[in-house]
Amino acid sequence: MERRAFLTAAGAGLLAAPLAAEAQQTPKTARIALVFANAPEATITGPNPANSYAKAFLDALRTLGWVDGQNITIERRSAEGKPERVAMLIEQLSQVTLDVAVLSGGTEPAIRASGTVPIVLIGVDPTWLIRAGLAESIAHPGGTVTGLTYVIGEELLKKRLQLLKETIPTARRVAYLTARLPIPPAVDAAARTLSLTLLPVEVAAPDRFERAFASLSGKRVDAVFVGEGWFFQGNIPTVVSLAAQRKLPAMYRDRLFVEGGGLISYGPDWADLFRRAPIYVDKILRGAKPGDLPIEQPTKYELVINLKTAKALGLTIPQSVRLRADQVIE
Repeated sequence: MERRAFLTAAGAGLLAAPLAAEAQQTPKTARIALVFANAPEATITGPNPANSYAKAFLDALRTLGWVDGQNITIERRSAEGKPERVAMLIEQLSQVTLDVAVLSGGTEPAIRASGTVPIVLIGVDPTWLIRAGLAESIAHPGGTVTGLTYVIGEELLKKRLQLLKETIPTARRVAYLTARLPIPPAVDAAARTLSLTLLPVEVAAPDRFERAFASLSGKRVDAVFVGEGWFFQGNIPTVVSLAAQRKLPAMYRDRLFVEGGGLISYGPDWADLFRRAPIYVDKILRGAKPGDLPIEQPTKYELVINLKTAKALGLTIPQSVRLRADQVIE
């Protein structure tokens, strides 16, 4: 499997030698908040949560010596696809003494609502942090925020288009669902080199998916490219179901869509990001300042294919694509 690896030189230091601050005595009982952007809250609770990312986080934290209910208390919450709820949740959690807040899909109001509480972000655009004045740089954030980025660059989008074309060689017209129009010119140009015509479809809110798919009627669409949207992951059943109803193969941003019945996904390994976040938590609990911990980028990317969905769509996945998949769901 060919993957793109992104890792800042500064960020590499995070996994190197332990900081001197780690030698300090750790608190007997620490309290952290784990706040998801989209996951149903019921799937992130309990000792063995249904959400695979929550489980990856807890398992990695345990290997570092932190066990929920023993020497650490983890307050788990989810905005469930409503970005305005993140700040509210942080304000509520800040009423108790928090040692660290871990946010998947943090917003500026949420970060500012946290006050002086150290923040570890999972899946954030570092350039946005710098523009908002929440970080000085990737190598040295300098404030209360650090963490792991989810890079949504043109190269990643073009790679997804290439894989979609390889999977469905006959595809010509592709609906591009996104909450972030316009489509980047470089991505549109890349599509043309693949003999693909992209049809932009804006999805401005969670209740617009049905309208978006309905708008495809009569447009001779061969496939769907599900782009970026804050609330997309929180509406996986809706998106996957609508694509299936119209017999449209779709390329998605991460494996949860494919596990939920979607055809194919390519993107950063989110489980790996959640496994790496506890390293930050551990360092901060042992005395490190978040502003001294470099922000890191994804190092693992994965291709996931659902053969059951392919069969339902009457598709045969080319062997060249199957052999490069990190996981094939039978």
